[in-house]
Amino acid sequence: MTQFIAFLRAINVGGHVVKMDRLRSLFESLGFSSVETFIASGNVLFETRSSDSAALEKKIEAKLKEALGFDSVAFLRTNTDLKAVAVYKPFPQSQLDSATAFNVAFLKEPPDAAAQKKVLSLKTAIDDFHIHGRELYWLCKKKQSESTFSNAVLEKALGKPSTLRGMGTVGKIAAKF
Repeated sequence: MTQFIAFLRAINVGGHVVKMDRLRSLFESLGFSSVETFIASGNVLFETRSSDSAALEKKIEAKLKEALGFDSVAFLRTNTDLKAVAVYKPFPQSQLDSATAFNVAFLKEPPDAAAQKKVLSLKTAIDDFHIHGRELYWLCKKKQSESTFSNAVLEKALGKPSTLRGMGTVGKIAAKF
């Protein structure tokens, strides 16, 4: 069995309210086992015999669209992937210690050179970015409300969907594995 975490875009934001017991039952209806949600923001841990994350993402997205009536993009990571994300240090520890927020955006695939250039051009005195594989790390030095950066800005720069999570949440989920 392969352990995955699904980071779902558009769950419990923008009026798309989904109870976690319903989300768990939708994942169970797909044949996944050991289904567990983590905080009400679209994080679902599960096990499956398949290791084809791209096929699983499509399967999850189709089920959620059918059952919930809106698009929700799924970004899957194995337990090994997530542990690597949780321990990765894209910025010096002194910057991490003084930051107000440290987040990661999950992507389906590594951005190409043009998309990386667009994203990295968004750096400001408040915001700094680092791209590593299928993740973009965002260090916010002041309150996020003072930043002009958002997931919508990121998606426009990338030309593709993404979903953001706080690194504290990512660390807690990785610890559950």
